[in-house]
Amino acid sequence: MINRYAVILAAGQGTRMKSKLYKVLHPVCGKPMVQHVVDHVSALNFEKIVTVVGHGAETVKSHLGTKSEYALQAEQLGTAHAVMQAAPMLQDKKGVTLVICGDTPLITPETMQELLDLHENTGAKATILTAYAEDPTGYGRIIRNSEGHVGKIVEHKDANEDERKVTEINTGTYCFDNEALFTALNNVSNDNVQGEYYLPDVIEILKEQGDIVSAYQTLDFDETLGVNDRVALSQAEKTMKKRINKKHMINGVSIIDPDNTYISADAEIGRDTVINPGTVILGETKIGEDCIIGPNSEIKDCQIGDRTTIRQSVAHDSEIGVDVNIGPFAHVRPDSKIGNEVKLGNFVEVKKATFGNGSKASHLSYIGDAEVGADVNLGCGSITVNYDGKKKYLTKIEDGVFVGCNSNLVAPVTIGKNAYVAAGSTITEDVPGEALSIARARQVNKENYVNKLNNK
Repeated sequence: MINRYAVILAAGQGTRMKSKLYKVLHPVCGKPMVQHVVDHVSALNFEKIVTVVGHGAETVKSHLGTKSEYALQAEQLGTAHAVMQAAPMLQDKKGVTLVICGDTPLITPETMQELLDLHENTGAKATILTAYAEDPTGYGRIIRNSEGHVGKIVEHKDANEDERKVTEINTGTYCFDNEALFTALNNVSNDNVQGEYYLPDVIEILKEQGDIVSAYQTLDFDETLGVNDRVALSQAEKTMKKRINKKHMINGVSIIDPDNTYISADAEIGRDTVINPGTVILGETKIGEDCIIGPNSEIKDCQIGDRTTIRQSVAHDSEIGVDVNIGPFAHVRPDSKIGNEVKLGNFVEVKKATFGNGSKASHLSYIGDAEVGADVNLGCGSITVNYDGKKKYLTKIEDGVFVGCNSNLVAPVTIGKNAYVAAGSTITEDVPGEALSIARARQVNKENYVNKLNNK
């Protein structure tokens, strides 16, 4: 088997983005562009992946981690110069090297595989990924020879009238015989207006040596989009969103309005789940079967069981069980663990709390830093008072507890099993199991008070 390597070009600053954020870190469907590229490359059998970084190098490394090795292009002197930075890691190796830009998040693993297969089957020293463009203006044209291989690449400004009619264009993604690549790179000149070293010059060097240069044409022009500004970024977002939503629908998920549903590339959704309009599903969220999500809900990095409903609500970084009903207008904040058959209703906020099976907080509650047992009922307006201005404390509510409306549980405090808390109570001490706790002033009625007030 031929060894395969990948070089991802991610060193450009991206001035046309007009952003403080390094270009390849701009997100598409919730994930940085370069991470899409690395993930797609990682889906194939590569011996080594080298990402060439420059501006924002440490930030890129923090996103990609150990998925890649790194080479630094301290000064940006062109694409050939960028690939040369990977020489210490690759130049002596035998095999095939894919060179792809970090701002092309839409190229699929399937297309990369087709490119590599064609390269290996034709015995080429280089193979270019090409595409059909309805309007090829501004692109380099691929002029094929009588054998169907690449005769030459002609830049638009240099093309004659017949060459400009050619609709097969160079996308800027290549694969090379690795040894031939690094040998040719040593002969690339910067004798041009910009004074830079360009990777397409390697193609010309190989052709002058009599080597075969082939081309694989993808049928999807959108796949080859390079993102250089915010307009292209929005186009990439639209294309990937459509691709992701289609995948889920084919797998049995009902998306009511795909144009207004946003799902991350890493989300997993079970069949017969319904996603309503205005829903945003981010990160590595996993949603079970037969769920109803939305409308107008935001789910990020959550694990959600089967048959759960989340309407007009937000849930982040939490585990949510089966047969749970959340919303409308509820907020599940990070580090919460919601058991099965739980109800979190209108304007309920949960933070770093666990809810046992069958428990309910149906209206207007804040439950933070709490352990709530099974079959607990938290009445309307129940609050865990978890913060004293300096530290946060834990509230424990054991199984079967009933907390009356408008009660404050001042942490640290424990409400024992099957206890009752009377409505309107402020609880500052532990409540024994099976007890009724009442912590409010006795009612006093002032007779004729209004008349006295009016007389004054």
